[in-house]
Amino acid sequence: MSKAVVVFSGGQDSTTCLIQALQQFDEVHGITFDYGQRHRQEIEIAKELGSKLKLASHKVMDVTLLNELAISALTRDSIPVSNELMENGLPNTFVPGRNILFLTLAGIYAYQLGADTVITGVCETDFSGYPDCRNDFVKAMQNALEQGMDKKLTISTPLMWLDKAETWALADKLQSLDLIRHETLTCYNGIKGDGCGTCPACLLRKRGLEDYLNNKDTVQAQLAEKSC
Repeated sequence: MSKAVVVFSGGQDSTTCLIQALQQFDEVHGITFDYGQRHRQEIEIAKELGSKLKLASHKVMDVTLLNELAISALTRDSIPVSNELMENGLPNTFVPGRNILFLTLAGIYAYQLGADTVITGVCETDFSGYPDCRNDFVKAMQNALEQGMDKKLTISTPLMWLDKAETWALADKLQSLDLIRHETLTCYNGIKGDGCGTCPACLLRKRGLEDYLNNKDTVQAQLAEKSC
């Protein structure tokens, strides 16, 4: 029996990955992390979607220690979300160490479940400038987990080389465009569906959706070439 663990936030990308995984694996488990994030509604959205999509199991893990260590607009209500980059060239919504911690814990959970695959919705092609969304980082984490646990493990990144329009095309291919558009939460201000429309996450999501809806045939062809 093939098993996978999906790092699941309840947002557009992770929900797309989860729905795809349900078609590819015999057993799919979700893991959602509570790190005291600004948009805490995403945890409830993830629970609702996990139940609706009938996951084999859905674990919500308390990792609020990260909130104490990682200062970011997503971990401090006192820091407004900004479209401007910080002095180090990163957006102020970058949470240092977040994906290192998430993938480590997801890998341990996969070990316990006997799953050989951890799936995460990170993307290097059309991302927010986070260094822990890059392919080299994911490969390094996979190698570290395999070495540290002496177990074969694949960290799968189905969206790594897709832009946001192609991610919407994949959702459509999976017959889940409406669900992902209206029932997921990507907005940094915690607004479900199309979101606030002004934060960086909403702007990226909106541009991708508009591009897809205006150029369906072209974007679907691009997706097909990438064999998703």
